[in-house]
Amino acid sequence: MPGGSPPTETVTVTAPASTETTVSQCNTGSIQCCNQVVSSTSAEADLLLGLLGVVLDGVDVLLGLDCSPISVVGIANGACSAAPVCCENNSIGGLINVGCVPIIL
Repeated sequence: MPGGSPPTETVTVTAPASTETTVSQCNTGSIQCCNQVVSSTSAEADLLLGLLGVVLDGVDVLLGLDCSPISVVGIANGACSAAPVCCENNSIGGLINVGCVPIIL
């Protein structure tokens, strides 16, 4: 868009519980292994969301960065050595998962 603002993406997020949960309690989306988990209000998240044109106005949730799904077999084998999380089904460009809760494998 010459001379205009970049397009933005609207993401609907419900604030999940902020405490750790177990795999069996993950009913909001898929179990992911993320290289990093940050608050949506952090400077890093603000930069990444801004580059992607995503606005999370007034929502403080955890974001999973650079995540990949964990299978049931992977859970049993300890496949995630980074940050295992349960995320809502809100993935932005495959890079950011929105509304994550840390889980205990």
